[in-house]
Amino acid sequence: MKIAGIDPKSLCNECVLVLPRGDSQIVFRAIGLRDMEEFNKVCPQPQPPGKRTRDGFIPNTNDPTYQQVLTEWGKKRFGYMLVKSLEPTEIEWDTVSLSDPRTWTHWEDDLRNGGLSQIEVNRVAALVLEANALDDEKLSKAREVFLHGQEANQQESFGPATEQVSTQSGVLVKG
Repeated sequence: MKIAGIDPKSLCNECVLVLPRGDSQIVFRAIGLRDMEEFNKVCPQPQPPGKRTRDGFIPNTNDPTYQQVLTEWGKKRFGYMLVKSLEPTEIEWDTVSLSDPRTWTHWEDDLRNGGLSQIEVNRVAALVLEANALDDEKLSKAREVFLHGQEANQQESFGPATEQVSTQSGVLVKG
């Protein structure tokens, strides 16, 4: 698929965070995920309990056990998104394994035990959210680049750059 001649897959969706460490830096690279299909196969969203009535099934979304299970599912979902998005960084996790959903929520502990401060851990999480979000800043920048390109194209297309020597009737054009 192409949109106006551009293959959307070819566009960069990587965000970078550089944390200073003396004379060197720790570089985190995060890419936006196309979808959460892989996660949903392994960890489907929990369904609330409920009761059957004459009108059909009525879910009880206020059930405390369901709320707790849903909260844990949400943490696991974010952990998966973070670990998967940070794959270009090539992190050697201590307790997190992409193949084990039970470990995905350990990402924060691994980063903190690896020497990052809580503020730095929060910045890493924000980087992942930035890579996976389409915010107003990104839309504004894209619009600005697009409009700048449109202006350049219009300036090039306003007729010939040289003065016309004659008209179709053969009469000379006065300059």
